[in-house]
Amino acid sequence: MQEKLNMAMQNGAVPGEPVKKDENIRRGNWGNQIEFVLTSVGYAVGLGNVWRFPYLCYRNGGGAFMFPYFIMLVFCGIPLFFMELSFGQFASLGCLGVWKVSPMFKGVGYGMMVVSTYIGIYYNVVICIAFYYFFTSMTNLLPWTYCNNPWNTKDCSGVVSSSHANASIANTTSLMSNMTELVNQTAKRTSPSEEYWKYYVLNISDDIGHFGEVRLPILGCLAVSWVVVFLCLIRGVKSSGKVVYFTATFPYVVLTILFIRGITLEGAINGIKYYLTPQWSKILDAKVWGDAASQIFYSLGCAWGGLITMASYNKFHNNCYRDSIIISVTNCATSVYAGFVIFSILGFMAHHLNVDVADVADHGPGLAFVAYPEALTLLPISPLWSLLFFFMLILLGLGTQFCLLETLVTAIVDEIGTDWIMRNKTVITLGVAIVGFLLGVPLTTRAGIYWLLLMDNYAASFSLVIISCIMCVCIMYVYGHTNYFKDVEMMLGFPPPIFFRICWRFISPVIISFILVFTVIQYKPITYNNYTYPGWSLIIGFLMALSSVLCIPIYALFKIYRSQGTTFVERLKNAVKPDRTWGPALQEHRTGRYAPIVSPGADGGAEAQPLRCEKEKEKEKEREEEKKPDEISLTIQGSNGSAHNPDASP
Repeated sequence: MQEKLNMAMQNGAVPGEPVKKDENIRRGNWGNQIEFVLTSVGYAVGLGNVWRFPYLCYRNGGGAFMFPYFIMLVFCGIPLFFMELSFGQFASLGCLGVWKVSPMFKGVGYGMMVVSTYIGIYYNVVICIAFYYFFTSMTNLLPWTYCNNPWNTKDCSGVVSSSHANASIANTTSLMSNMTELVNQTAKRTSPSEEYWKYYVLNISDDIGHFGEVRLPILGCLAVSWVVVFLCLIRGVKSSGKVVYFTATFPYVVLTILFIRGITLEGAINGIKYYLTPQWSKILDAKVWGDAASQIFYSLGCAWGGLITMASYNKFHNNCYRDSIIISVTNCATSVYAGFVIFSILGFMAHHLNVDVADVADHGPGLAFVAYPEALTLLPISPLWSLLFFFMLILLGLGTQFCLLETLVTAIVDEIGTDWIMRNKTVITLGVAIVGFLLGVPLTTRAGIYWLLLMDNYAASFSLVIISCIMCVCIMYVYGHTNYFKDVEMMLGFPPPIFFRICWRFISPVIISFILVFTVIQYKPITYNNYTYPGWSLIIGFLMALSSVLCIPIYALFKIYRSQGTTFVERLKNAVKPDRTWGPALQEHRTGRYAPIVSPGADGGAEAQPLRCEKEKEKEKEREEEKKPDEISLTIQGSNGSAHNPDASP
């Protein structure tokens, strides 16, 4: 008894009053709030922060790019982040279940699942390549240091002088050093790291349709990646919440080590200047604003379903408003910090080669697996720095991959919702991991890099923007902004700040629409180095993009068809009306307009009636005022002995 009393005191309960556990025992919650914040940081901070943002920044005006970037963060990024967190936390449901708010729009949830599936497939392939580089870095000499390997061509020229070679290859590397000087004069060179990437790691084919054999080392690393992800999610958020203490924090340790090492190198300052020097004339360029808005939108993981899923495991009264600001700002600050790490090393390499920083700067896989590894070969104890760099990439990727897999598993478990599926969630996690591994096998073939970049460019491009825009419209204008503001107030104890209310209703949807228009206007067919994708592959890319968007109208038509009503308008109204079970998951939180309506049951007791909309409640109040005085009004006895009207707002 004393132990229960102590637990009640710890939960903030007053002795003598009923204890509110605020714990979703059936579904589970985070162990504590730090786990949620770290998981969300790991989800938002991914590979794009390292290999995309620094490149976008220097390409779009250096320091001048920071201005539109942070403007978009304030007016679009943080509001959308807060909306998705509050949406999932209020209902304690994943990206499918939350659409009880307006069942006709459940196709948005299916669209999120499709997008997360595509991203999860190719994202883990990138992680497995990082695993491969990590393993190959466990050597005294990085294999991409010199040009004397069987896979090198006659055009290869290294950046390391012959004094670093051993005696057996002294003559060869001396020749390479002379070639380097000659090639640098024309600013054209094929580096050993590039040839290692293309001809050894990928053994790349000449066309996207020529799959060739499966690269067994990459396939093995893919299996390792999926096993690691599965083991970390074997108990859902209970296990992943513990893992993120390391996976979400250690990348910052590595970034700091690489930053300190980078800024001490000769030429590093030139690289950082190139990264930050503002070109204010580009502020007036619409493309700069478009890139800023797109980067904010995609880097925060909006419309993937992951934010809704992670927030659904929060306790009902958690301050997700505070969390959304902390996580969003941390994500953007990490992007800026990573830029210093990347460009300090690239500045050093440019100085060593006596070329401009622009000649060595790259983005995407070209930065992570070619440019940066090549720069690391110039450092003393280069295998150590390579191990740290690729270990950081692995952790950044895993943080995002955890949430992608959990998004799919949670959606399936919530949708089925049986006791067996709740108890055996691990089986679902294992099944999804196995399917993800099998679907990723084609990406480990010789044509795999072509398909990986195709999925990266099309599977999660304009479809995410459309999904996010429809979500805003549904919550603000179909469900109603007034209802949603009351929901947030019920959950947090205070209404959303007026700034966020304005952004949700007007500013953010406009910015999202701008991103969509910008994406369409700036569209160019995908290329990889000098390879141009054939038309049939671009059609496949567009079909991947449309597959997630088409879920929305298809399910909407299905829901309208299945809804009650004699006319189309009646069916439409019933299809968008909130489900009777919409609202907080725990009964103790279903107060005010979510409180069950009590009426005499057949056995003389009380039974809960379906929730009613505000207009119906107002009409009933008017009818009650007209009732005869001798009619008994039904009240609910409050915990303090006062009468409580079930229709009254909290």
